[in-house]
Amino acid sequence: MQNLLPEPPATRLPANAEADAALAAAEEAGTDEAFASVAAGFPTYSAAWAELAARSFAQGQVVTAYAYARTGYHRGLDQLRRSGWKGHGPVPWSNEPNRGFLRCLYVLSRAADEIGEADEAARCAQFLRDCDPAAADALASN
Repeated sequence: MQNLLPEPPATRLPANAEADAALAAAEEAGTDEAFASVAAGFPTYSAAWAELAARSFAQGQVVTAYAYARTGYHRGLDQLRRSGWKGHGPVPWSNEPNRGFLRCLYVLSRAADEIGEADEAARCAQFLRDCDPAAADALASN
């Protein structure tokens, strides 16, 4: 069956040069505290939350990872809506500022699975794939 309705345009979040620079400095420092400082200084910047979530998940702190990922996911949804997203449509991985949100969604799915929230894990994984299959593939291969 063919969908006759056009797909909504891709949503591309705007860059935040100041937050990007702070995140780059945190990456150089390489500490959880440095990344937490970026999240505190730029609470709407999903990339900082994504990094905290990924680091926590890698350290086996699944509940903490879940909390960080959920925060970044919700802050990203707010930004997407402000950028014209209507709850569906592409959120391309190729647009660097989208990656924080997409990474949060990925870690949220993994952390939800680890704590036994299978339905949420499946919804998040499908949402990631719906946003951009390339994001799901890129994140799963890391």
